[in-house]
Amino acid sequence: MSTAVAEPTTLELGRTSAPTVVTPPLTVTEKAASEVKRHIADMIESKQIEADGKLYLRVRVQGGGCSGFQNKLDLDAKYDEKTDHKFEFHGIEVVIDKRSMLYLDGAVVDFHDDLNKRGFTVTNPNAKGTCGCGSSYSM
Repeated sequence: MSTAVAEPTTLELGRTSAPTVVTPPLTVTEKAASEVKRHIADMIESKQIEADGKLYLRVRVQGGGCSGFQNKLDLDAKYDEKTDHKFEFHGIEVVIDKRSMLYLDGAVVDFHDDLNKRGFTVTNPNAKGTCGCGSSYSM
């Protein structure tokens, strides 16, 4: 595996700046990406959104729950270059706000569809403990 290194660019004012390359803090599995695509297709078919409408999977961490932090997954039409980072996984675009990036290092977004569990999960290896129901965690 090779690593790309961005070379600094010299601006007319004599300053040197390197392009910002942000590594995704998390991974979205192919199964989760397929389910997101299915949800978006259903929304287009039921005319909840326009066929050419753009939706992103927004992953964020917010305060709450009995352990302190909760993960939230939403389909969002908004992406702000100033406050968000955008990544692509298996054909879907994922948006994460800069604050949430601090908490999601190594996390995995997956989708389960079996007898005991159905739905999206976010597994975060940095979680120190979880509440009894598993919906929140501490760091």
